[in-house]
Amino acid sequence: MLTRAAHVTMMSLLLAGLMITGCARRPATTAATAATPAPAPRAATPAPAPSPSAPASGGAAAAPAAPAQTPRPSPREFMAVAALKEVYFDFDKYDIRPEDAKTLDANAAWLKSNADNLVLIEGHCDERGTNEYNLALGERRAKATMNYLVSQGIQANRITIISYGEERPVCNEKTEACWAKNRRANFLVKPR
Repeated sequence: MLTRAAHVTMMSLLLAGLMITGCARRPATTAATAATPAPAPRAATPAPAPSPSAPASGGAAAAPAAPAQTPRPSPREFMAVAALKEVYFDFDKYDIRPEDAKTLDANAAWLKSNADNLVLIEGHCDERGTNEYNLALGERRAKATMNYLVSQGIQANRITIISYGEERPVCNEKTEACWAKNRRANFLVKPR
């Protein structure tokens, strides 16, 4: 039988192993649709662990069926349009700046006059911070941008957001001017 110290050490090692392996690095995506009552699952949602009473080797108990979900559009289906301009963010922030609100107003006007297009908002960060933190910050930037467009009359069900965190920089120098170019929300569209 294990001693208390050995039990604590084993549990600590298991916890450390779980933290090290973590979730797979995939961009976080969210589909914003008004028709879906529940939020879409995150891209890196782990499968639920079996309950202690579940049979260990595929016995007669079957897992409950997952509810049908609206498929999210693939980012590969979208393309850039020169009329939709990027917006930028201050370091470690996701607030819409006044100068960028004007850009978003122009983007909203274009989206209103092109109602047959869906929009993908990509959230990006500079390289500072952990990968996980930057994915979450990129998602908050994309959501803040989406919320601004929705407040301007764009239907939420036309918008999908995705966070790439620091993974897709437009500038690779280690200067503030370069980092500022990477802290952005980018817009892509596709026909419905």
